[in-house]
Amino acid sequence: MNDAIKRKIKESRIMQYEIAAKIGISEYTFCRWFRKELTAEQQERILAAIAEIKAGEAHV
Repeated sequence: MNDAIKRKIKESRIMQYEIAAKIGISEYTFCRWFRKELTAEQQERILAAIAEIKAGEAHV
């Protein structure tokens, strides 16, 4: 369950708290999301946050 998203997070080398902050939720809430299958909206928000964080790193 949620293996593809977990793999994407690991490959991005971005910490979960950074993704949570970008999405606008607490790290605790972010971790709770993974207790069940993520909704399509949650997956999109996570992937968008990863992309935005990565884009910001490229400008540094």
